[in-house]
Amino acid sequence: MSNRLYGYADPLAIRAGEAVEFMLSAEVAAEAEIRLVRLIHGDRHPAGPGFVEEEVDAGLPARVSIVPQATRRGAFATVPGGGAALADLRAGAIHAFICPSRPGLGEQAIAGCWDEAAAKGYVLLVDGDGALRLRLGDGERRTELALSRRLAPGCWYFVTAHWDAEAGMAGLRQFGCIDRWNSRIGRVAPYDYDDAADHMGGIAFRAAPSAEFLIAGLRSAEGGATACYNGKIDRIGVQRGPLDPAAIAAIRAGGMPPADGIVTYWDTSAGYSDDGIGDVIRDTGPLGLDAVGVNRPIRGMKGWNWKGKADSFRLDPGQYGGIAFHEDALIDCGWTPTVRLETSRELRSGAYALRVRSNGVEDHVPFFVRAAVPKAPVAVLMPTFTYLAYANEHLAFEAPIAQAICANTPVVGEQDLHWSADAPFGLSTYDVHSDGAGVCYSSWRRPILNMRPGYRMPATGVAWAFPADLSLIWWLERAGYDYEIVTDHDLHREGAAALAAYRAVLTGTHPEYYSERMLDGTEDYLTGGGRLLYLGGNGYYWVTGLREDEPWCIEVRKLESGSRAWQAEPGEGYLACTGERSGLWRVRGRAPQKLVGLGFTTEGMDESRPFERLPDSFDPAMAWIFAGIGADEPIGDFGLALGGASGIEMDRYDLALGTPPHARLLAASFGHSDNYPLVSEDIGYAFPGRGGSQDPQVRGDMSYFTTPNGGAVFAAGSIAWSQALPCFDGQNNVARIMRNVLDAFLGDGPLPV
Repeated sequence: MSNRLYGYADPLAIRAGEAVEFMLSAEVAAEAEIRLVRLIHGDRHPAGPGFVEEEVDAGLPARVSIVPQATRRGAFATVPGGGAALADLRAGAIHAFICPSRPGLGEQAIAGCWDEAAAKGYVLLVDGDGALRLRLGDGERRTELALSRRLAPGCWYFVTAHWDAEAGMAGLRQFGCIDRWNSRIGRVAPYDYDDAADHMGGIAFRAAPSAEFLIAGLRSAEGGATACYNGKIDRIGVQRGPLDPAAIAAIRAGGMPPADGIVTYWDTSAGYSDDGIGDVIRDTGPLGLDAVGVNRPIRGMKGWNWKGKADSFRLDPGQYGGIAFHEDALIDCGWTPTVRLETSRELRSGAYALRVRSNGVEDHVPFFVRAAVPKAPVAVLMPTFTYLAYANEHLAFEAPIAQAICANTPVVGEQDLHWSADAPFGLSTYDVHSDGAGVCYSSWRRPILNMRPGYRMPATGVAWAFPADLSLIWWLERAGYDYEIVTDHDLHREGAAALAAYRAVLTGTHPEYYSERMLDGTEDYLTGGGRLLYLGGNGYYWVTGLREDEPWCIEVRKLESGSRAWQAEPGEGYLACTGERSGLWRVRGRAPQKLVGLGFTTEGMDESRPFERLPDSFDPAMAWIFAGIGADEPIGDFGLALGGASGIEMDRYDLALGTPPHARLLAASFGHSDNYPLVSEDIGYAFPGRGGSQDPQVRGDMSYFTTPNGGAVFAAGSIAWSQALPCFDGQNNVARIMRNVLDAFLGDGPLPV
């Protein structure tokens, strides 16, 4: 078997003159040849130019040693510096509200100060049978106390465990906290949630001062966590001595534990602001031992006391103490850098990769270089937010409806089978965690195996996102345009200033995930006289955010509308990183039509079609766009993406959704199959006839309009558009229209209205 190579770059995008580090790993230690390459084309489709890269001298060593590096999955929280204070409790108690999502999926630690190697300390956990358990140890013996009633998934409980080494006793209690709103099942179900157990006659307990106190996991030998908990935890504390019945009743009712016994009390509802919340879980007890989340435990989640009225943590943080943990969460692999590249300020802007080769195995680790000082008139806005959203997606393997959506059989390679088996490098925002909850976070600090120049998406059988966007890069090179790269992350950080130096900006094939700053920046660029070629489908769609100090991790929550692989639970639609409502931008009043004239209308993956000219295209004022194009000539009856220029995901002109009234509807694609249905956000009532052969809204449109101060937008609303450019060595009518528009946009004179 080949020795597989993996890697990622940090940061994902730099300015020329800055440094980038490459974290590399191999299944077996090996020597590898490395080289910096500039990526020009990745799709090996026989109708295109194939794989094209350019080697670049960069002062890198010719060879490096690559060793296996451990990937530590699982969300949990640790208490830095709290081990000694929390370990030596000869008499103590733990209490918490919990909502387990997968009881019975092996042991899952709720909280404790336990040293597995030494078998010392204490931990409260959900055992392999799905029951609450307390484990105590003195290094030689263990005391195990378990309840007999299995925890119900998706239901809230108050749980507490106590022990007293001198008295030789321990106890365990669970109480259902089901109300009209907060759990998967309601009060009408005749289910007995409560249970209790006591132990007398000696217990095995000795403090483990070297152990860390962890929430939602146990420290593993590799430095991560094992026995990771799946579900939510709300307001957790450690007490000196057991809680008496009155204290338990008070906490269950929403009160505080007895103040004189508090060691720690992590108020999981504390720390919220209008701008969200971070990973620090505040300890309001006397020691101030704040816990810190690892692999981004999910905040902004309903707590045990949610009452259904407040749908956001901004309205009542006290009802949002739930923190969701998942065993398969991964934000940061935490690998050691293998090699560091110091770039020159003269390095050409572009899409780059570190090419790694060892014993016949090759990998490309991509990153982007922005110009040190913008000089080119053209910028390509690489949709890095979208790349992260789709990072390591498993649609072909995990989504039962994938084949029905795509209308084809997945095309799966050996690498897909290998890494999809247990998702070693995390999931995409199109996947769900092992408990069925949607994945709302995605990060570049891990290998992204489908963000490789030659990768083809198994579910569709075509290049997708980054590999597809290289078709535009190839055409710009072939056509001789001077261009530079800018990324979504640049646009988010700087707004319109990231684009201001460029006369024209071209988008990628699928700029689907956008932050408010990115929308504002694009709008400000256009109203200030900028010129944009929107060359994608389903753009400006999902409300996406990230923390100011952690650009590597995006957050999105899929809500009640839109084409979505999962849907957030009621009350959990606001981004923890920014405090804003997620879901569709259209639902928040910023439909894509208001920005670029077109917005998402359909998707299908069986066949792409050509554009046909419409009456607006024959207005003499629009002749410059169609110079060299015949009146009846199909535009793009070819392409690397399913054989046409309009397909996969497409956008439409719609005055009711904000298309500027003076926009010209130049062309559209027709004759799509019923595998192209109208998008769900347009369907109030479901009835037959919403497919491509029947509904006139199922099409891809091409439009043009001017903006203030000499700006303009040309839009070809199709993911497949740019993937038609390389056909016939770039000599085709899609490329002709692109050249007509881009040349005019780069000119100094005013553009026709």
